[in-house]
Amino acid sequence: MQNLIVFLTKFSHWLLFILLEVVSVVLLFKYNGYQGSVWISSANSVAGQVYEWQSDVEQHFKLKKVNSTLASRNIALERELYQMRSALQELTDSSTIAFMADSAMQQVTTIDAKVVRAAIDGPNNLVTINRGSEDGVKADMGVVSGQGVVGVVYMTGAHYSVVLPVLNSRSRISCAIRNKNYFGYLTWAGGDSRHAYVEGVPRHARFELNEMVETNGFSTIFPPGITVGRIVSKDNSRDGLSYRLKVELATDFSQLRDVCVITDKGFEERRLLEQAVGDSLKKVK
Repeated sequence: MQNLIVFLTKFSHWLLFILLEVVSVVLLFKYNGYQGSVWISSANSVAGQVYEWQSDVEQHFKLKKVNSTLASRNIALERELYQMRSALQELTDSSTIAFMADSAMQQVTTIDAKVVRAAIDGPNNLVTINRGSEDGVKADMGVVSGQGVVGVVYMTGAHYSVVLPVLNSRSRISCAIRNKNYFGYLTWAGGDSRHAYVEGVPRHARFELNEMVETNGFSTIFPPGITVGRIVSKDNSRDGLSYRLKVELATDFSQLRDVCVITDKGFEERRLLEQAVGDSLKKVK
């Protein structure tokens, strides 16, 4: 207390000066119209700038939610687009494939997730997401981004899962050239994270460069119509019996953040049925 009194006594003239300045400024702006309007204008400008900064900060922290929503919306739009293409195909050529595809798409729902770790610089890359068994994620479920296919769930924990992405030498994803129904399987040869290869496309297939490749729905993992990428070149396979297509991947793994895990109402039933058939065939052998 004594120190405070000493301080006030020592600097009393400065404190009095500051107090008189404040009183003078208040009286100046309160009782003079021009000065008052200048003060209000300046205060509004400063307040507006502060509010703008506050808005920018809030929007930055909301980007995660926005990105997640956009990823889910993109997947939903792809599903709707595929259904419309399938319906058109059914009307034009009475294809039973269109009916099968539409039925498969109606069973699909998604679980939003975020990538917490991703590697793209090795031959056997893995991606970790922040959803696990308690969120409904199971092994062998497909994972997609708002751009296209990401990979397949390899292993799950309670709250996290490890995904085997397209950029893994063990990855094999069934796909087809859009609107052509020529099938093959997607593989990755390592190195370039922007390109993969579609193997096993039949020699009689007729297609053009820049046509799109998408999932064909022939597995329990992905529904039909999810974008894989764009054909940039074609070569013969090693045995010369099929084509090997180089595809520019739709998903940019270097910027992968928001993904969706695809859940299928019939997923578990089909998986158990196929497993039972496999076990039965092994017994026959």
